Amino acid sequence: MAEDFSLDLEELRHLQSIAKRPRVISLISSQICNLEKFSKETVSAPSLQTPTPIPISTSTAKVPINSAIVYTPLPGFSWDQDNDKLKIYISLEGIDQEKVEAVYKETSVDIKFHDVKGKNYRFAIPKLNEEIVPEKCKFLVRPTRAVITLFKASKGNWLDLQMKEDKLKPSLDKERNPMAGIMDLMKNMYDDGDDEMKKTIAKAWTDARSGKTADPLKGFP
Repeated sequence: MAEDFSLDLEELRHLQSIAKRPRVISLISSQICNLEKFSKETVSAPSLQTPTPIPISTSTAKVPINSAIVYTPLPGFSWDQDNDKLKIYISLEGIDQEKVEAVYKETSVDIKFHDVKGKNYRFAIPKLNEEIVPEKCKFLVRPTRAVITLFKASKGNWLDLQMKEDKLKPSLDKERNPMAGIMDLMKNMYDDGDDEMKKTIAKAWTDARSGKTADPLKGFP
């Protein structure tokens, strides 16, 4: 860069020597002064070392992806009860209690078993037959099984663990035809009944459709 300044000054001085018009000579002289001043400042300034560029790695760090957990169906379970609580027994070896996620609610239970011999299992009842007391419920791991204890909100005997829709309960929708609810009731009773009940319901159903009786349940025991 210093050599360039020298060449520029040399050429400007040559132009100054051959210039004739006062304005041109003044402009060239001004430029010569500026270049001489800039040249001196450049020479006196300490040389700045060009920083060595630091190579930046272009490889992307591998971040573990939290993919959706896949649960394997449980091989089976059993349960029993007394007046105050229920116990659910799940036959499963290799359970780590610290890797079990248990969620108890008043009408549901959800137990997740993670990393059991490389697999994940889940036991869930979305709608229990009756209400439980979540804060009292507990989970215990045995060598070959897990025991879930559910405490009943009300003492008594449960007919089943899971709530099942009452098939004998007719629809209470006021906008529906009342006869439609009765026919649905008869259909459910027919599906669940023995041979004698099916014959009786079939006859009542046929009579109702043929107009022999206005009441499809007339004569039904």
